[in-house]
Amino acid sequence: MTALSSENCSFQHLLHQSKQPLDVNCLLFLIILGKILLNILILGMKRKDTYWSFMEYFCFSLAFVDLLLLVNISILSYFRDFVVLGIRFTKYHICLLTQIISFTYGVLHYPVCLLACIDHYLNLSRATKHSSKWQKFFYFLTVILIWTSVFAYVLGEPAISQSLKTHRASMYQCPAYVSTQSYWLSLSMLMILLVAFLISWPEVVALVQAIRIASYMNKTILYFPFPSHSGYTVRSKEALLPRLIVCFLGTWFPFVALQVLTLSLGVQIPAYVEMNVPWLYFVNSFLIAAVYWFNSQKLYIRDSTLPVDPFVNWKCCFVPMHRLKQVERPVSIIIC
Repeated sequence: MTALSSENCSFQHLLHQSKQPLDVNCLLFLIILGKILLNILILGMKRKDTYWSFMEYFCFSLAFVDLLLLVNISILSYFRDFVVLGIRFTKYHICLLTQIISFTYGVLHYPVCLLACIDHYLNLSRATKHSSKWQKFFYFLTVILIWTSVFAYVLGEPAISQSLKTHRASMYQCPAYVSTQSYWLSLSMLMILLVAFLISWPEVVALVQAIRIASYMNKTILYFPFPSHSGYTVRSKEALLPRLIVCFLGTWFPFVALQVLTLSLGVQIPAYVEMNVPWLYFVNSFLIAAVYWFNSQKLYIRDSTLPVDPFVNWKCCFVPMHRLKQVERPVSIIIC
């Protein structure tokens, strides 16, 4: 009878353990691992013929920081309690490290977008689209500087330091910072897209109805069979806007729909998840479109021009359909 009671007690104890929620450290590990796999997938999908801009360098640096975070979480989870150089590390530091990364990622949206916008504006006026060694070195130093500055700000800001001290990791939860910068940035981009679509929706509908996918010189192109006398010129902002919308939404519409759904439902995503490589490339395409539209008078085509967007092809062909197979190259290729 005693043995039966002992076995029953042990079974109840195991059953109680199995009903416990997933350990927060294991959950963090799985989330960061999934984010890293997504980063690798997006970095592998991007076009390889693009010259390296500031955003390219920052995306790779973000993927590297995510990898470092995963390695540190793995080490802290495996050893649990150890001392290095007189400093004791425990499982609590997993939560502390995640909170520091969350605050760091949360304040990076505005400065990264500003620097990327300035970079695209300056590159549009350059005589060549190839990045020199000095420019690549400057990008590298800029990325290092921005990471160092933001880390120093996060660790030195009194409000953030106080927040890190007051929040203590409990057994089953770890408070995570939710960035307001990403919320307002996402909301602003969606509002701009909505206004731009409302302004030019008849032209957008006409473009979508007329669009054709054709093969030219072993490459897939977007073909708009408008007559040559239609009066569409690259220097016209009114004509350029619907083309920009079609090109942008043709690539990023699922991501735009996801942003609308997230904002509508009020979903709060931790900053260490929200700052990711797909989000940065989405913002990058939006900034490129904005720079093209504001500088429509400066757009011109050179044979040495390389696309500056790893995902959106901003070149569209505007030639009559019956002449597509008769010419070695399209009569006019415009940045769309």
